[in-house]
Amino acid sequence: MRNSRTAPHRRVSSPLLMAMLAAGAVLLHGCSTQQDHSKTPPTQGAPEKVVAPPSKPAPVADMPVRPIDARAMHPAELMVGLPAPSPALTQAPLDSMRSRLTRVPPDIHPVPQPDTAKYENFNENPWLRVTEQPVSTFSASVDTGSYANVRRFINRGQLPPKNAVRVEELVNYFGFDDVGPAPDARDPFKVRAQVMASPWNPERGLIRITVKGKDAAKASLPPANLVFLVDVSGSMSPQDRLPLVQSALKLLTAQLRPQDRVSLVTYASGSQVVLPPTPGDQKERINQAIDQLHASGGTYGEGGIRLAYAQARESLLKDGINRVLLATDGDLNIGVTDPLILKALVEDQRKSGISLTTLGVGDSNYNEALMKKLADVGNGSYHYLDSLQEAHKVLVNEMTSTLAIIAQDLKLQVEFNPATVEEYRLIGYELNALKREDFNNDQVDAGDIGAGHQVTAMVEFVPKGAKGTVDPLRYGSDTQPGDKNAAAATRTDELAWVKLRYKQPGQSSSVLTELPVARPASLPAVATQEADARFAVAVAAWGQWLRGSSLIGSYGPAQFVKLARDARGEDRYGHRAEFTRLAELSATMKQ
Repeated sequence: MRNSRTAPHRRVSSPLLMAMLAAGAVLLHGCSTQQDHSKTPPTQGAPEKVVAPPSKPAPVADMPVRPIDARAMHPAELMVGLPAPSPALTQAPLDSMRSRLTRVPPDIHPVPQPDTAKYENFNENPWLRVTEQPVSTFSASVDTGSYANVRRFINRGQLPPKNAVRVEELVNYFGFDDVGPAPDARDPFKVRAQVMASPWNPERGLIRITVKGKDAAKASLPPANLVFLVDVSGSMSPQDRLPLVQSALKLLTAQLRPQDRVSLVTYASGSQVVLPPTPGDQKERINQAIDQLHASGGTYGEGGIRLAYAQARESLLKDGINRVLLATDGDLNIGVTDPLILKALVEDQRKSGISLTTLGVGDSNYNEALMKKLADVGNGSYHYLDSLQEAHKVLVNEMTSTLAIIAQDLKLQVEFNPATVEEYRLIGYELNALKREDFNNDQVDAGDIGAGHQVTAMVEFVPKGAKGTVDPLRYGSDTQPGDKNAAAATRTDELAWVKLRYKQPGQSSSVLTELPVARPASLPAVATQEADARFAVAVAAWGQWLRGSSLIGSYGPAQFVKLARDARGEDRYGHRAEFTRLAELSATMKQ
């Protein structure tokens, strides 16, 4: 065997070395022939030319092998085992090559993700003549998701889509204290009707109907059986989705009591129980289960919903709160995805006494239409979480309202007096409209009201003798001579008759509440009303303006921003000040 120390130099051929040198030659050639895209843009529609690497490396001369001292080697030697070139000869070409490799041609831009967000289409309520359609019937709604979603759009410099704006949800986002004393034990509601002049048309009037539910202290709530149903599919990975949901659920966990029980169910390509029923005082265990969630896979929402309801039934509390809280962007792609089928599934499950609250997150692929629909039929409420502050509002400040139901299937019906009112239009509640006969049908589902919830409805009307918008019919009238209501129709001291119908929790028969809306001697200006009334009107005006309504004339930011600012009041949580800023910002985006 020959001694390696005395062996003569020999020439070798390394395939790896040859390949690396060939690749470097191709790279340098490409850099030297790169076009300046800013001067010669590619021909429209022509396919981009792709240069393929050679099928095999070009011949490379055999190199002599020499002893290697890594400590004294140039970085280029560490890469390919070659002598280091002179810095004076290499630095300039290397700098030039780096510059050319990192330069992004001006005609190359990131491809934006398509916006597949879904909102339910609707048109605003039209003007109706009292002699033809004197009754307006609709379901109560305590959803507030529209406001938070609109806020998200404005904070990122965009106006919201028209169908993302629901006026009643904007108004109901805020609490009002001008209804009067809290309801007594016999009636869960306090109802008030106010009349004022319409700010966008002083010849017309506004009726503001406010329904306030009795509140309850957290300590007095019955035990709660809660199931956190969390979407952990791949679309939930962004920071404003699953990470936000995890932080939100921890806020709610901090409010739980020892008598409460929490389960955690997730769904992605499949569904699973991550945490079995756990007492509310085992907060560390609950939080650990929340922390371990991560996003990946598809979205098998149907399976998750079924499993969550099954989990809730296993721990059902007969006289307690039984609720599933669904947190998702609503982007379903596995199993049943038809909204109508999913709606029927939730309708069937609510018969077991388990309600559903939806917490929406996300943006470009957000399915708000599904989130709202499932909450409405699930005897719950819909909320949108655009920040941890919103989660705190919904799950901490308004915990009793979100979890505890004080009345089910609340319906409102307003009958207008043809002797004093020519026309009317209900502002908002387009997706909550009911048939006139549905009001007395206890089988028809309507909104459920939580402890402390408030519902505000506004109706604009044209007084008798004032100019309206709809031509009268030549023939016929709703009230004919001899009818039992003919005498009531001649009363001139009433504008309308308001009726509420609701069920006590767990009851199948409804209770009726009625009150008249008195006709004032003259329509008082909005500026003379209490701060709560003025602020509610400002929010309603903003919502109609965002939707591009033609029914408020030229009334715009200059008017409703000032109205809101002057009606700010105590503003404990700063929500009214925030609204004023949002209204001002939105005005700069809509010229």
